[in-house]
Amino acid sequence: MAENKTLPVGCVIMASGLSTRFGSNKLLTPFGSGREPMLRRAFAATDTPLLASRVVVARSPEVETLCREVSVPCLLHALPGRNDTVRLGLEALLAERPDLAGCMFLPGDQPLLRRESVESLLRAFAEHLRTQKETERMIFRLAYRAKDDPTPLVGSPVLFDSGYFPALRTLPEGKGGSFLLRQYPEQVHCFYTAHHEELWDADTPEALQKLEAML
Repeated sequence: MAENKTLPVGCVIMASGLSTRFGSNKLLTPFGSGREPMLRRAFAATDTPLLASRVVVARSPEVETLCREVSVPCLLHALPGRNDTVRLGLEALLAERPDLAGCMFLPGDQPLLRRESVESLLRAFAEHLRTQKETERMIFRLAYRAKDDPTPLVGSPVLFDSGYFPALRTLPEGKGGSFLLRQYPEQVHCFYTAHHEELWDADTPEALQKLEAML
């Protein structure tokens, strides 16, 4: 808890997608042996005292109901863009914790993401904050690199330090956090997981089946 009090970090769970390729609300699709809604996997991965606060940003009333059932804060909206989701989530967290040192953005459709990986990413970020210069800004993201492969597989979650908050609140219409990853590539630090499947998302029913087969 000392880490959390000293360097508070928030988490926005992104649940505003329209699931166009999936054909239905994938975040509510039963997953795993317990056949619980897939979004609950994101709740489990972020259930850590290293996060000062978290919020789900969603367009679906059904997702809001699920969040209420497990006492996870949810912000329901009807705005169209990814930039809206980022801005609304960050502003909701800052309203609760204006002292946030960073904010992590996590898609709700990576059901094999592990809490241990989230916590390791948060610890690496905290260590960087303790040693960085005041003018340094850094973006951390989860990645995987196969042996002898110089090109890593990069993905989410992505953790921005507070120096990027103004830019995250004013992203171009329709753009998400990846806009800043492309704009500041030299500031992006990859934190490598040993499990590549943690980075996979469930965009289609076929992809979801493959992920379930790996449990």
